[in-house]
Amino acid sequence: MYIKVTKSAGHSYIQLAESFRDESGKPRQRVLSTLGRVDETGGQVDSILNALLRAKGRTADEPQIEFESALSLGDVWALHRLWQEVGFDQLSRVFRKARYTTAVEHAVRVMVFNRLCDPDSKLGVLRWLQTVSIPEVDVSSLTHQHLLRSMDALMDHQEAVEEVVAQQLRPMVDQDLSLVFYDLTTIGVEGHSDLDGDVRHYGMSKEGLIARQFMLGVVQTAEGLPIYHEVFDGNQAEAPTLLPTLEKVLARFPHIRRLIIVADRGLLSLDNIEALQAIKLDGGRTLEFILAVPARRYGEFLEILTQFQAKVADQAQETIDETSWQGMRLVVAHNPIRAKEQTEWRKVQIKDLEGKAEQWAGKLDSQDGGTKHRGRKLSDSGAKARFYHEVKEAHLAKIIKIDMKSDLFTYDIDEKALKQAELVDGKLMLVTNVTDLTPKEIVQRYKSLADIERGFKVLKSEIEIAPVYHRLPQRIRAHAMICFMALILYRVMRTRLQMAKSNLSPERALAQLKRIHRHQIKVNNQPLAGTPTLTKEQSDLLGALTLKKPTKKEQLSLL
Repeated sequence: MYIKVTKSAGHSYIQLAESFRDESGKPRQRVLSTLGRVDETGGQVDSILNALLRAKGRTADEPQIEFESALSLGDVWALHRLWQEVGFDQLSRVFRKARYTTAVEHAVRVMVFNRLCDPDSKLGVLRWLQTVSIPEVDVSSLTHQHLLRSMDALMDHQEAVEEVVAQQLRPMVDQDLSLVFYDLTTIGVEGHSDLDGDVRHYGMSKEGLIARQFMLGVVQTAEGLPIYHEVFDGNQAEAPTLLPTLEKVLARFPHIRRLIIVADRGLLSLDNIEALQAIKLDGGRTLEFILAVPARRYGEFLEILTQFQAKVADQAQETIDETSWQGMRLVVAHNPIRAKEQTEWRKVQIKDLEGKAEQWAGKLDSQDGGTKHRGRKLSDSGAKARFYHEVKEAHLAKIIKIDMKSDLFTYDIDEKALKQAELVDGKLMLVTNVTDLTPKEIVQRYKSLADIERGFKVLKSEIEIAPVYHRLPQRIRAHAMICFMALILYRVMRTRLQMAKSNLSPERALAQLKRIHRHQIKVNNQPLAGTPTLTKEQSDLLGALTLKKPTKKEQLSLL
């Protein structure tokens, strides 16, 4: 059987026909049935065709499908949910109250997310937005100027913004015992112009180089949650920053009934200690502190260290003891392994320097004897200058003494200074007014300060706070605030992953979630968007972060 089309009276008919042979054996054709007119819409032919297609599992009309570029959704989806749960979406109230006509909070949100997903310049943020699908954000409304003006809005309403941030963080801060850590780091900047109120100044960076920079102070809880930040001039000394920072922290978190501040060596001074003891919390309680004694002041404690060394000379494990100093507790810890490493390394450096000095002295002696050497002639003053530079670079100027007044190149090893240096090897000295913690607990609390250093590392690596290309002081402060909010989200993610016993870091978690895409297609010119079904790993990761997954209605079953 076959289908035959027959024309009659201007119409085309579909007929079912067959071939056969007549009695004489000749091939013939005959029509078995007329199925209907081809040009008749909804007629018998259409009905038969639709029935046959249904039987084959197909539709009558093949859909026209157009695919658009997939947009990354999973990482920004997770950050969007965190942003809401932490309460940072409440920033919109600040800018609505100030009658801003643009979505400032959306712009800030975008810049914070970019620091965590794919850090870039403000122009780079706009390029990044073309590759992601951030919920609730109208990408088409964002321009470069909009981002910059939103940064200005942050600083124009800095007090209100910081109050909203503090308000969201207060429930996460322990009221009864809040152990907080404070430290500073240096942030490199670009540009050579000078402006009024500039925070960019030349100073010694944490990497040991003279660089144009600003300083960033961060306060965080024992759980690793950043709760306050402050931008200081790049040439600002560390010690004077402690008190004003603490006063602002206490103003932001007035519910705290007890506060123990832990700070590094650069923040200790007698003036600081007296001022810290004068600070009173609500209810009249004294501010408590654990401060490390800077190495430059260890000479004031030689008698104490000598007595302590006699106790720990033969100890193979860390030893912790305490005494009193100026009416406060002085906790001393000795790590024998660390002490041995420091002592041996110093001996190696001294031996290396003595070898160089002997080489130069030999060259000077041979020159005096008439021997000629390749290159420029060495002088005693030149040898002294080169040796002094080498000694300074090795931080051994107190031990290796160069006679700069002598006409000849000569030096000496100060054995007393060497013994003092070996005496403090492996030592940690802490001054505290905390009365209810054991010496071991005091040391443990101080060593937890290393976590804030890891936070600075996150700021400089994953969040890429530096180098900063902004010129205006307010833009630099706004950039620091955006990075600080990004650090808060990062630490919240870290805490949730740790509680879920996940071995993923926040950056690795975001990298995995980034593989969840938002797809958009057009079926017969009708737009349809959604996400594919999540893998088990993606689902488990969102569960570890205690974040809602994209709903079923947002998923696209056709993909």
